[in-house]
Amino acid sequence: MGNWFDGFDARTHAVNGQHIFARTGGLAGGPPLLLLHGFPQTHAIWHRVARQLADRFFLVMPDLRGYGDSSKPTGGGDHAMYSKRAMARDMVALMQSLGHPRFALCGHDRGGRVAHRLALDHPAAVERLCLVDIAPTLDMYAATDMAFARAYYHWFHLIQPAPLPERMIGGDPIAYLHHKLGGWGGQGLTGIEPEALAEYERCFTPEAIHAMCEDYRASASIDLEHDRASRAAGDKIVCDLHLQWGARGVVHRLFDPMALWTAQCAGHVTGEGVPAGHFIPEECPDRVAGALASWA
Repeated sequence: MGNWFDGFDARTHAVNGQHIFARTGGLAGGPPLLLLHGFPQTHAIWHRVARQLADRFFLVMPDLRGYGDSSKPTGGGDHAMYSKRAMARDMVALMQSLGHPRFALCGHDRGGRVAHRLALDHPAAVERLCLVDIAPTLDMYAATDMAFARAYYHWFHLIQPAPLPERMIGGDPIAYLHHKLGGWGGQGLTGIEPEALAEYERCFTPEAIHAMCEDYRASASIDLEHDRASRAAGDKIVCDLHLQWGARGVVHRLFDPMALWTAQCAGHVTGEGVPAGHFIPEECPDRVAGALASWA
């Protein structure tokens, strides 16, 4: 792939009972920054951002469990293997194995939900947090109406019992993948680097499709239980929080991310809308990198 992630190490790490693939590199000895991708992608979404931050941070870009080249365990009846709590433990164990018990953290989409749970469950590990184009899962489900159901129909499709959504998506997986990638972005598929699109296509396997469904099934069940328990206990994000959302996206149109996240954070909250759809790290890498660069 030519210059694709040149200078970054690529290997699989055995952590938390899983095999987590990650690219690592950038500034040796620099402040550690963990970047978490979302659905239906892999760590490849961070390529444009990583190029701009490699001289400021030691970057860690994993594939979440169930995605890319990481483990794809069977979900189980309660979907606990894909709870954001379990996925957050993967990430904490990965960073500890790399010698970084405390780190800055940025998550997009599903990676943002893992980052949220990580910040709640492991507050001492997170120095600063950035969440990209999400509102809290509990609030989004609680506010479900026709507009949200139309825009985020996949939330309700993917949570249906196996194997119905897996079989439906598996009938033409690349068409489904392209529809998601092209429909949510502000630039369609043209906004995605060819190398990244090839990675997304390569990794959209039957095993990954099942794991992605389990990710969403967990968010509609065990994750909500964890979120409700955290709210009842008064748990909040304790570090400073920066938010980004797409000015052309659903989160901006249907929710108030600043208000919702400020209510869930005890630190200082800042936020900005950016001229993009959903896939902000690919559509507006300068804005993402610029916000994160200030942390170095």
